[in-house]
Amino acid sequence: MPKVKTKSSAKKRFKLSGTGKIRRKHAFKSHILTKKSTKQKRNLTQMGNVHESDEGRVKAMLRIG
Repeated sequence: MPKVKTKSSAKKRFKLSGTGKIRRKHAFKSHILTKKSTKQKRNLTQMGNVHESDEGRVKAMLRIG
């Protein structure tokens, strides 16, 4: 049997936190920033958690337990 590989797209987009939660970046921060408020842009900079309902799919892509 060959080794099971991690999805390259997932390993670039998700990180595992110390407590075992999966962290992600927010969308809508790359361009067309002039019409967005400073507060919105600042909040989009922070990392967020992957929703519970999506955690299983992300863990499958990352090959985590």
